[in-house]
Amino acid sequence: MNNTMVPQEFKKVPNHLGIILDGNRRWAKERHLPLFFGHRKGAETVKKIINLVRDKGVKILTLFVFSTENWKRSQKEVNYLMGLLGKAFNKKYIQEIYEKGIKVKIIGERDKFTKSLRERIRQIEEITKDNKSMVLNFALSYGGRAEIVQAIKNIISKKIPIEKINEEAIKENLWISDVDLIIRTGKEQRISNFLIWQAAYSELYFSLKYWPDFTEQDLNAAFTEYASRQRRFGN
Repeated sequence: MNNTMVPQEFKKVPNHLGIILDGNRRWAKERHLPLFFGHRKGAETVKKIINLVRDKGVKILTLFVFSTENWKRSQKEVNYLMGLLGKAFNKKYIQEIYEKGIKVKIIGERDKFTKSLRERIRQIEEITKDNKSMVLNFALSYGGRAEIVQAIKNIISKKIPIEKINEEAIKENLWISDVDLIIRTGKEQRISNFLIWQAAYSELYFSLKYWPDFTEQDLNAAFTEYASRQRRFGN
């Protein structure tokens, strides 16, 4: 990345940015379109924002794409979303991500995915594992509580002595690190089981835009707000 291209007001950017991609279905509904149009438009926004975030200097980006609760939606919608994910992780896109130096990681209960989607996930993680420009986490079939449960299971399986079980031990067994800023689109103001351990001291920013309408200007507004805040971490 060429730092001369980054505006002065964005020199202070979050190291780890989390985004809750909310509002695809409401975006479509308000336009009297099928729900699938909202998801498709949202997927286009994902690609744009990944590039923008990387160019602004963020080192870790975590996108909350599909939650554990989303499995409760209609089978038709779930199937469409799974198909959309499969298409998104195609060979061309994997190559584009690789050439941009982005390392991709999928966090969540991947055993619920089809064999073909799990294979696509394995491929993109393997091909990009040594990339250094930015880490891109896709939270798929993800829930913050499920992550903590898995961390506890890991600790038990490792037979870590009870006297050594502390916050650091739990952090080491979570899927990803603490997040500095969480942006949620879609007009709602909650984190909905997203990175609930890692968000203990995160800054929160709620956008009135639905995800398909989220632009670089909206991202800039969030970063400007983030830069103005004093992070005291309880001190």
